[in-house]
Amino acid sequence: MRIVVLALLTLFSLSTTAQKPKQPDASSIELRMKKLNFLGTVLYLAAHPDDENTRAIAYLANERLATTGYLSMTRGDGGQNLIGPEIRDLLGLIRTQELLAARRIDGGYQFFTRANDFGYSKNSDEAFRIWNKDEILSDVVKVIRQFQPDVILTRFPPDARAGHGHHTASAMLALEAFDITNDPKVYPDQVAKFGTWQVKSVYTNTGRWWNKDINENTPGIVTMDVGAYNPLLGQSYSEIAAISRTQHKSQGFGSTGSRGDELEFFEIQKGYHAKKDIFEEINTTWSRVEGGSKVEPLVNKLVKEYKSENPAASVPMLLQIRKEISALKDGIWKTRKLNEVNQLIQDCMGLYVEAIATDYYAAPGESVKARFEVTNRSSSPLRLLKVSAPQLKYDTTLTATMANNKPLDFKMSGVLSAGEPYSDPYWLKEEHSLGLFNVMDKSLIGKPENDPAVSFAFQFEVGGEPLNISVPLAYKWNDPVKGELWRPFAIVPPVSINLSESVVVFSTEKGKPISVVLKSNVDHAIKSELSVELPKGWRAEPATQAFELNKRGEEKTLSLTVYPSNEESTSSLRAKVKIGDKYYNKALTTIEYDHIPIQTLLPPAEVKLVRINLKREGAVVAYIQGAGDEIPAALRNMGYEVWEMKNEEVTKENLAKVDAVVLGVRALNTNDRIPFFMPDLLQYVNGGGTMIVQYNTSFRMEVGKDEFAPYPISVSRDRVTNEESPVSILKPDHPALARPNKITNKDFENWVQERGLYFPNQWDPKYEALLSMNDPDEESLNGSLLVAQYGKGYYVYTGLSFFRELPEGVPGAYKLFANLVSLGKSKAPENQKIKSGK
Repeated sequence: MRIVVLALLTLFSLSTTAQKPKQPDASSIELRMKKLNFLGTVLYLAAHPDDENTRAIAYLANERLATTGYLSMTRGDGGQNLIGPEIRDLLGLIRTQELLAARRIDGGYQFFTRANDFGYSKNSDEAFRIWNKDEILSDVVKVIRQFQPDVILTRFPPDARAGHGHHTASAMLALEAFDITNDPKVYPDQVAKFGTWQVKSVYTNTGRWWNKDINENTPGIVTMDVGAYNPLLGQSYSEIAAISRTQHKSQGFGSTGSRGDELEFFEIQKGYHAKKDIFEEINTTWSRVEGGSKVEPLVNKLVKEYKSENPAASVPMLLQIRKEISALKDGIWKTRKLNEVNQLIQDCMGLYVEAIATDYYAAPGESVKARFEVTNRSSSPLRLLKVSAPQLKYDTTLTATMANNKPLDFKMSGVLSAGEPYSDPYWLKEEHSLGLFNVMDKSLIGKPENDPAVSFAFQFEVGGEPLNISVPLAYKWNDPVKGELWRPFAIVPPVSINLSESVVVFSTEKGKPISVVLKSNVDHAIKSELSVELPKGWRAEPATQAFELNKRGEEKTLSLTVYPSNEESTSSLRAKVKIGDKYYNKALTTIEYDHIPIQTLLPPAEVKLVRINLKREGAVVAYIQGAGDEIPAALRNMGYEVWEMKNEEVTKENLAKVDAVVLGVRALNTNDRIPFFMPDLLQYVNGGGTMIVQYNTSFRMEVGKDEFAPYPISVSRDRVTNEESPVSILKPDHPALARPNKITNKDFENWVQERGLYFPNQWDPKYEALLSMNDPDEESLNGSLLVAQYGKGYYVYTGLSFFRELPEGVPGAYKLFANLVSLGKSKAPENQKIKSGK
């Protein structure tokens, strides 16, 4: 029998996150009971998502039972993406959630600094200059003072052996922080809130590519066998780590578990040098806490008497342990262990609590309806006393006795405060520099993500003692294939403004249409006007448009025509809507992948405008997908018709219908059908076609290294990371550089993040190297753009980062890419269409 209770509630909020509740099994509960008696903390520290050693984290958190965390300097924004087109800030958001997914598996905590991953860096000096070293050091110190690790483990050495400027910088910051976290004069604003802290030791997780000869017999090395089997979890730590590492799907880091010994080696950098165990000379018992000696025997008794078939029988002892811990002086171990005990009480009872909204979004000032389920799946005496929204001066009394396995259902509705912040990620709310996110609320620094947009505080009574549980508001639904799905509840503007394009290129003075989709996120009617802001010399027709949206979720599409200026320029169109006395100018987009929660973003409603005298030849281009990029949109911007060919459509007959073929980034790494249609592609080139192959890595190619090009070519790790590095044009009269657009050094201005990556370093003499470039103080690299005539056609291999430059509207990148596509063409009629109707 279900009990239904109706109540009225006004809701407040913070920002997003929600997961489907997961009830741990009895073995996991036993393991966490044992963890109550270990008072030691380890912080693993490196530069990026996927740098962490998941085997070490899984071992330390679940075998040694240490409180274990991972501090990543960046969110991986500057990396590549193997699962979709998202790059930069959007990729950083994906990789943040991949790290959180990994930590949910291996049992670690996750932290970040404000450092933005600006791309591959060849030395720490560049990293510190672009990041603003002192700002990032202050973040590292803050996390250490908050987390209070006994030991820090760095993934990389503090020198050039680390192989990446960010890697080196992360280790250097760890060592510098070791010397200053205990100094009250350093970042004193932190000290007032968190106090100081002294780490006992800093080790480097060595024995990798920079020091392969290290083994367990190397003097001065602490060895840790992280391959042990945990019978309570039914897996080895290497198996757990493989599942954790596989969450880094955007980086192609799917991993296979292993069994047996797995040795990790740790080399002392600063502090106490342990001989056999990193926790040597560290008190990890309750005696490290004043008055804590009474707790340890109680936990021992708890574990000894634990009944896996009846975890709820342990609740009285857990309440006794909590009482002893509560009597201790305030400190980090009191806080940590109280949280652990409270969670164990909930888990031992199988206490299920959910708060589900009737929709997944709402605007400030709008009504929110929610339904709740509370189920006590044990015989432990439990009463629900109160439910409240913690940001409100509101609570409601719902005194109800919770019988075993009898769900309590009730509903609440209320109104979000008009001043509630939106749910976009906190580090993306403000414009940021190349190397540093701008976080206005300093209390958020270090946190992996926003707090839940709306949380409810449930107050229970268990055996006469209080138990408080915070539950985030979420939205759930049933998918006919995937089953029960959840997503975070989000707070969004009353109206969202989504533009049809992110970049529009104007090659003439002729206007181009842009569609604007307006969506209402409120229950009442909106009557307003859409207006756009344009730079001097540009105009839109109409300049303003009235619209009306009558209900929540209603959409309306408006069209306008934008006319460019007479002069070449790069600028932006910004759209906005006025409701009352306030302007709204946010788009609403989501990132949806099965392995992470749905992410809501609210970027500015704007489109980049590029006015260039762009010429092109040819009309129809085939695009074969790789890892994912926005090249098809860029080609359409140039005026081409784009056939995004499915694998089964790559045939001799279909290739004969197109003027050029473009392979998406890393197509040779990710498309397993490449070996089967590459012969047809090369034959297409031989017969007079043009094929452009964008960058790939030499690792995990789906096609033989001698089978993707007409003449031998060897892909390397060469790259030019400085986007301002000078470019020398080696063959200015080559068709790829001379027509239909004349390429000059000016066309390499205003590039973003890098020049290019994974250039070939060896190639057959039949290829012509057209460009030369290098990072400061390095030798010139000539492999960024190679072109070979093959039969009647052209084969192009390029590591230039068109996949970054074209979505950013870089004019010179558009001109150069148009030239590559135009190779071997005469001007085609504008009305040429694909005969197949594609």
